[in-house]
Amino acid sequence: MTRILIVDDEEDILDLVEYNLSISGFKVEKALTGRTALTLAEENPPELVILDEMLPDLRGFEVLRAIRSRPKTQSIPVIMLTARSAEADKLVGFELGADDFVTKPFSPGELLARVRAVLKRSRGEGSRRPSLRFGELSIDMDAHRAFKGKEELFLTPQEFRLLAFFATHPDRVYNRDQLVSQAWDSEVFVDPRTVDVHVRRLRSRIEDDPANPKWIETVRGTGYRFNPSSKEGD
Repeated sequence: MTRILIVDDEEDILDLVEYNLSISGFKVEKALTGRTALTLAEENPPELVILDEMLPDLRGFEVLRAIRSRPKTQSIPVIMLTARSAEADKLVGFELGADDFVTKPFSPGELLARVRAVLKRSRGEGSRRPSLRFGELSIDMDAHRAFKGKEELFLTPQEFRLLAFFATHPDRVYNRDQLVSQAWDSEVFVDPRTVDVHVRRLRSRIEDDPANPKWIETVRGTGYRFNPSSKEGD
């Protein structure tokens, strides 16, 4: 049974989310504070964390940063809950590694759809695909893992999904809308401008010099292109 950790200091929201996830077949753990959540996630990593932005001891973004910095938890997908709809807040969250956002108040149906979409991405569900190699960059499509040389990159589910799409569609230019359509789940709305944030994070993981990328190139005024011919030392 899929385990989900919910972190929110409002017990009525915890109970509501727990009820709706439980009747949908998920096992739920709850935490009222950020520190408790980090302890639970470290001791027994869940398959997904639903994390409120405002907590009594730590900000949700601080908890997210800690999750992404720890080896046992850094690849766990995270959905942020927020009472603020400002785009700037969401972009900060995406920069820190959030996989999705849900704005309060939300319907149980919306949250459930996003939970299923993020889990689907994180598991890489679909037909078996071969591993790919581009110089020092290797991508195990089935295991959902990427390596630079011998170092594992520990990408978030959405970062891996975006990299996998680029790698399987080399030498083609895609604009933001096309990337959202192809590399994000169609069940939920994604602002095309968040593509830039994910590309920037992905470059910071795979490129030697993110300011001068050799794999994910910017085509000015159009979009992005994956260059499969890049080699170490080019």
